[in-house]
Amino acid sequence: MKLSDINWQDYWKRLQTTLLEPGVDEAALAASLAEARARMPVPVIWLVGKTQAGKTSIIRALTGSDSAEIGNGFQPCTRSARFYDHPAEAPVVRFLDTRGLGERAYDPSEDIGFCESQAHLVLGVMKVADPGQEAVYEVLRAIRKRHPDWPVLIAQTGLHELYAPAMQHPDPYPFDDGLVGAGIPTDLARALLDQRDRLGRLAGDAPVCWVPIDLTLPDDGFAPVHYGLDALWARMEAASSLDLRRQLIGDEAVRDVFARAAHQHIVGYTLAAAGLGAVPMIDLVAVSAVQAKLLHALAVLYGQSWDRRMVTEFVGLLGVGVATGFVSRMIGKTVAKLIPGWGQTIGLVWGASASGATTYALGKAAAYFFARRRAGLAIDAEALRAVYAEALAAGRDLIARRARGKDE
Repeated sequence: MKLSDINWQDYWKRLQTTLLEPGVDEAALAASLAEARARMPVPVIWLVGKTQAGKTSIIRALTGSDSAEIGNGFQPCTRSARFYDHPAEAPVVRFLDTRGLGERAYDPSEDIGFCESQAHLVLGVMKVADPGQEAVYEVLRAIRKRHPDWPVLIAQTGLHELYAPAMQHPDPYPFDDGLVGAGIPTDLARALLDQRDRLGRLAGDAPVCWVPIDLTLPDDGFAPVHYGLDALWARMEAASSLDLRRQLIGDEAVRDVFARAAHQHIVGYTLAAAGLGAVPMIDLVAVSAVQAKLLHALAVLYGQSWDRRMVTEFVGLLGVGVATGFVSRMIGKTVAKLIPGWGQTIGLVWGASASGATTYALGKAAAYFFARRRAGLAIDAEALRAVYAEALAAGRDLIARRARGKDE
């Protein structure tokens, strides 16, 4: 397609229509999102452990999703292995889970081969009160023999099962740097160290990080319910360049459950838009559809009706200048991708950054808008525009960091 073939007025009308009428072709959108995931692959955490080791609890704690949602969200990827994308339509992260290791009549070799080809981080999960972990040890040893440069993170779960009666979690957390500090019951300390001894030294020089954690429910009576989660996050960030904590939790401004869920949706759709923005001409239709879907998803999350009246109010408060700047970026970077010599270099990077950054900014502005409406508070146009402007810079940074992480 030549530049002269593009009717930019029609494109602008299409974008306005997509925002005002967020119903989109779901099949086409699904295809676009699949294309985006292929171009900007989702980080994959491979959970290796036995049944009931606490793998679902870890996913729930990292993502903030409830266990019912997680259980319903798993999809098969081999005969016995499953994946869980979060959020489902535009994921920030994918979890891979094999059938419980050590089960009778289960040969995990096919599942392990598949998961090994996909994983960015290996997370072993061992229940500390279960000494029978040989099947897990064998898999971890085999992985490191084939990939001596892969870091391995091991979560030792269910600490409270070896607590003394009426004991609460030790405070402060006594397991920094993998050490077992003072005040730990003898049985628990012995079990923690025994698992490490039985695994032995893995091949290669990449780190092996042990993180004791206890992820419980409020009714279990332990506080905090996510004991050791900060240590797990710290080890994950140190062992990889995935930057998942910022993408799943956000910064200090992301304080409540709604804001955290909104942030994850915004990041997921931002990465999808960035992937589509790197494809010449595709983003003329697909990116606007992805953005419309994001805004609709955020409205549903906050219990708001994303109808014409609501869209008109949002766009009106956001301002014509912001909308014009948005379209200018979309048009500008698309033109850049069609200029000979730019199309496969600067133009593609610009396209991904502009598509992703504007999606992130629209999402953050919409989350602010919906949160204020849900709380019955007035919405100040200047404040909304300030949220958009600040998020535009943060969106560019997100895409840049993600690109660096892919290259490392």
